[in-house]
Amino acid sequence: MWRNIASNALTFLVVVVFLFGGALIWAQNEYSASGPLDAPICLQVARGSNFNRVSQDLEEQGAISSGVIFRLGADYTEKSGQLKAGSYLVPERASMTEITDIVTKGGASTCGTEVVYRIGVNSALVQVRELDPADGRYTEVLEFNPAEPAPSEYAAFRDDMSTRFRVSLAEGVTSWQVVQELGQVDVLDGEVANLPVEGSLAPDSYEVTKGDGRGALIERMQMAQQVILDNAWENRAEGLPYENKNEALTMASIVEKETGNAEERFLVASVFVNRLERGMRLQTDPTVIYGITNGQGVLGRGIRQSELRAETPYNTYVIAGLPPTPIANPGRAAIEAALNPAESDFIYFVAKTLNPADGHNFAATLDEHNSNVAAYRKLEAARPNQ
Repeated sequence: MWRNIASNALTFLVVVVFLFGGALIWAQNEYSASGPLDAPICLQVARGSNFNRVSQDLEEQGAISSGVIFRLGADYTEKSGQLKAGSYLVPERASMTEITDIVTKGGASTCGTEVVYRIGVNSALVQVRELDPADGRYTEVLEFNPAEPAPSEYAAFRDDMSTRFRVSLAEGVTSWQVVQELGQVDVLDGEVANLPVEGSLAPDSYEVTKGDGRGALIERMQMAQQVILDNAWENRAEGLPYENKNEALTMASIVEKETGNAEERFLVASVFVNRLERGMRLQTDPTVIYGITNGQGVLGRGIRQSELRAETPYNTYVIAGLPPTPIANPGRAAIEAALNPAESDFIYFVAKTLNPADGHNFAATLDEHNSNVAAYRKLEAARPNQ
């Protein structure tokens, strides 16, 4: 009798272990299998939330098959304590494993509402936009000049805990412009103690959070630019007429201001390198303008003949070689062009058309250049309202 009882108990235990093992394997497979989501969603994770609340939200939106398995999986992988607040794009058919990684890795929001503070060469702009999970595209909700009163709806977006913020610098902005416009970014704190050295800020898009210091953001921009410059300098072409990195950065800033056409940056750089190597003056208008404005905004008019003749450190129609400092903050592409210019014989260039986006005509001789200039003057003369 006791043998039968012991045998039955052992059998029962084996069955339980087998069932438990099978259930565990099933749960593991379910955790890593493709999910039921038919279309991407934007998952909001509030500050102070936990995996229990997140699992309920995911179940309600049809993103996971079991909230229990989702929570157990996060516990088993020791990620339940790594949940980050934010707005996250969950792609269609995302597994519970993938969703767990999304809400615990890095904490950078990938969807929802975003406020972008754009600092441009000619103006600044605040944009409020939302990412549509279905097509991954942003839809503009609000847009306004930060120098003017903000629309009444802006405060609600700004104060929403799920909103993320970004500061975007255009290539060619000056350090003065950056500091001025950062003062208008109302989610940042503190002051910038000193005007950053011209050229030392990397034009890029920087994610920020409420309460970040303006000075700390400037430091991020400077560190990013230093890395870009150091890497480009290490991989520079041989025989360039630069004595140091600062001269290369100065050349890059001139290239940046002379053309917005990505395809011809390397050619523009080659023109100025060729002129330096031949002992020719650079004769570039953006340097003259910088000498007039000191980088404090745009000139807003044409250059006067007296200004072209004035002996200033930045008048490259008068001085030999490069000006003493960069004239703007150049982007990565302009820095790379200055340190790896195209091989050419060109020493002149002039705009092809009245539209700057059309680029330039390049020339190796003065006769060619004069012909290109004459063609451009004809376009100017034919322009209406002249």
